[in-house]
Amino acid sequence: MSLYMEKHGHGPVPMVLLHGWAMHGGVLAPLVEALKEHCTMYVVDLPGHGYSRDCGLSLEPSACAAAIAAITPPAIWLGWSLGGLIALTAALDLPQQVHGLAMLCATPRFVRDASWPYGNDAAMVQQLATDLETDYHGTIERFLTLEAMGSADPRAELRQLRTLVFARGEPDLRVLQEGIRILDTGDRRDGLPDLSVPSAWIAGRRDRLVHPQAMQWSASQCAGSYDEIDHAGHAPFFGHADAVAQALQPLLAHIHPGQAR
Repeated sequence: MSLYMEKHGHGPVPMVLLHGWAMHGGVLAPLVEALKEHCTMYVVDLPGHGYSRDCGLSLEPSACAAAIAAITPPAIWLGWSLGGLIALTAALDLPQQVHGLAMLCATPRFVRDASWPYGNDAAMVQQLATDLETDYHGTIERFLTLEAMGSADPRAELRQLRTLVFARGEPDLRVLQEGIRILDTGDRRDGLPDLSVPSAWIAGRRDRLVHPQAMQWSASQCAGSYDEIDHAGHAPFFGHADAVAQALQPLLAHIHPGQAR
C-alpha cells in the first residue's frame, strides 16, 4: 500500500502538512479549515499511522521525506512535532521540492544533552520506548497527556486528542518504536545555517514537549521568523488555529507575493 494523502483547500499556495507521533493527518483539521482560502493542502498520514498503517514504508526522516515528495508537488512543508523533523529533513535534502518550511511546535533535536539544553530528558524518551512493549495504549495515553499540558484548557484538549488518536485505526507498534528512536537520536541542528528556503517557526508559549527557546534558537540559525502563540501548548491548532494561520501569513506571502494577508 502507498501513503495515504488527502487534498484540501483551494488557495494559491501549495502546502504539505505532516502530523506528529502516534497521530494522523485528520488531527490537523482545524488548521486545514483556517488555511483553506490561502492554500491547497496535501495532508499526509505518515507511514504506520492512520490510513497509512499498512504501507510498509520507513518513518526514517530521509526515506519518509523522499516518499512524500514523490506524491506531492513542490510546496511549503509544514510539520507538527515529529512531522517537523521530517519536514526539516526535506527542506535540507530536497530544496527543489520544498519552497518554504513551517515548523509547528517542532525542533531539530528532541532530546536534551550537554550541547542542547532545550530538549527533553532522554530517560523520559527511553521510558516511552520500554513502556510501548508492555502497555501500548497506556503509553500513548501518557504521551497525549504531555501534549495537552500547558494549553489553556488541558482537559478539553486531552479529550479531543483521545477522540482523534484512533479515529483512523491504531498506529503500527513497529513504526511507533521507530518514531521513538527518531526522537531519541534525530539531530539536524548542524544543517540549519545551510537551510536555503524561507522558514517560519511557530511555538506554543506553554508547550511542555518542545520548548519555545529551542524553536527561537533554531529560527536564529537559519534567519527564519519566530512566533509564539499565547496560551497554547503543544497542539496550538486546537483553539488557536487562526493564530497559527496568521503567523504563517508572511511565509505564504513570500512564496506567493500576491497572497492576501
